[in-house]
Amino acid sequence: MSDTETEILSHDFYTKERWNNWINQVKESGFELKEPEETQDKDSAVFINMEDDIILACLKVIAKFDKKLISTESAFHLISQIKDIALAEIEHISDDIDMMIASMQTSLIGTFAAFECYIGQDYNKKARIPTLLKQALESEASDNIEISLDKVAQIGALVINGRKMPDDVMEDIPYGLVAEWMDGIDSIAAAMMGSDSYKNDEADEEN
Repeated sequence: MSDTETEILSHDFYTKERWNNWINQVKESGFELKEPEETQDKDSAVFINMEDDIILACLKVIAKFDKKLISTESAFHLISQIKDIALAEIEHISDDIDMMIASMQTSLIGTFAAFECYIGQDYNKKARIPTLLKQALESEASDNIEISLDKVAQIGALVINGRKMPDDVMEDIPYGLVAEWMDGIDSIAAAMMGSDSYKNDEADEEN
């Protein structure tokens, strides 16, 4: 292992303290679900920012991997560290907040699966996203959840590799696990369309 890789592995791409900071912000928000006709966007922003922060941390790992500064094994290890923090069980806050965090964590399951699929190169770079989505939904309908998640992960890997998400791909997905996982993939796509400063990031700033 090179000195560079050793140094990168010692870098905190994401920490339990950072996650706890977000949890504290969520508690302070006093979030409550509103009736459908009431606006929810501002109140739910903390959950979106919380998820984006995790995705950016993962993209920073991928940037190091793409530059061949870390090995496949090291990339898996770093993503796993972030995953363990983000998917840990949260103590009860309130019914509404608990539900929002659970939904976000479900979305992140798709996100982490995508990053792992990309690192392992376990996807066909010529595959079509609508076809993979159709297969994911068919597998979910047949209770083949593992296959379903694998198809979503492949979609995510294509996105991380630079494939643009079709504009209408998120429309008409029936509510379920695939829909929630695809929200996580959509968040990756959105993060990659924003600032690409993560590609050259050397240190994380506290939120």
